[in-house]
Amino acid sequence: MTGLAVATRPATTSTPRLTVDLGAVARNTRALADRASGELMAVVKADGFGHGAADVARTALAHGATRLGVTSLAEAFALRDAGFVVPILSWLNPVDADFPAAAVRDVEVAVPSLAHLAAVAAAPGKLRIHLHVDAGMARDGAEPTEWTALCRAARRAEQRSDVAVVGVMGHLGCADDPADACNARGRTRFAWAVEVARAAGLRPRERHLAATAATLTDPRTHHTMSRVGAGLVGIDPSGTTALEPAMTLTAPLVQVRRVRAGTPVGYGHAHRTSRATHLGLLPLGYADGLPRVASERAEVLVRGVRRPVVGRISMDQVVVDLGAEGAQAGEIATVFGPGPDGAPTAAEWAAWAGTIEHEVVTGIGARVPRVVRAAAHLRALASEGRR
Repeated sequence: MTGLAVATRPATTSTPRLTVDLGAVARNTRALADRASGELMAVVKADGFGHGAADVARTALAHGATRLGVTSLAEAFALRDAGFVVPILSWLNPVDADFPAAAVRDVEVAVPSLAHLAAVAAAPGKLRIHLHVDAGMARDGAEPTEWTALCRAARRAEQRSDVAVVGVMGHLGCADDPADACNARGRTRFAWAVEVARAAGLRPRERHLAATAATLTDPRTHHTMSRVGAGLVGIDPSGTTALEPAMTLTAPLVQVRRVRAGTPVGYGHAHRTSRATHLGLLPLGYADGLPRVASERAEVLVRGVRRPVVGRISMDQVVVDLGAEGAQAGEIATVFGPGPDGAPTAAEWAAWAGTIEHEVVTGIGARVPRVVRAAAHLRALASEGRR
């Protein structure tokens, strides 16, 4: 046997926990609203980037945002079910999406093709639509070769009172690097798309191109509205602005053992201890969203000290080298947090995994209990049902 001693204590009062700080969301929203030239759309797709769509939406609307954005109609309907009455835009739907329900529930939709326009125009009611142009990503949005035809068809549909064209939208592919030349090309294409729409007789009052990075770095992209999602929860893809991360992930040490030098750890014995040390076990793994590729690189905070993750991150477990000092079973490790206390951040976990913060924060699984910290005035808003 390589283990010399094992200390185990049921963590009866502590489990893995994801804490969302809505105060940080409020401050981020205010900073972004102050930076934006026009309105601020709070994008709360993917359950508010893993932070809780309704909580993030309510907080953002109380601190400078004026409307909400999501990808799917299902996300939009969930917000309506939660009582939100502000304008909501959904911009990623198949041609056979439930556009009749969108009309009934007063959800605005993006239209990226003639086929989508036909489906939307055929729905009962009169949907408000945002024509979506591909600004240079070859992803969502109408290609430039189709844009003129789409605008003219939308104008005919508008004259028949089948739709109301209220916006033109696009998305920049390189806004995280403000100096990239593709941003200038994207701005030029978007300006051209707006002029084509106007030449077709359309008068869209909303024009939006900027997401978080462009909102923070390029006023030329702001137009009448900016769409911000990642920035609300403390992520700045451009790396130019100090926003406040709103998510903290903690877990208790469910077991601590003292081991000899040369002890193999985890599957495949991917790690062997170089000295006598203490190993702590955390009840979290890749099934909870910790990227397995961060094995042997990631760190957590225990007793105010960074401790390395050793061995492979398993589906449900992570082993941490606690050094000669060790710790007690039941003590709490901070997996990631805002950072001022020395804990790793989601940005560091992203770097260890070779990915972006967005993937880390949206990947934390549903079996990790959520705790939401809200300022008193936000709790009052929620209790009064004000949105």
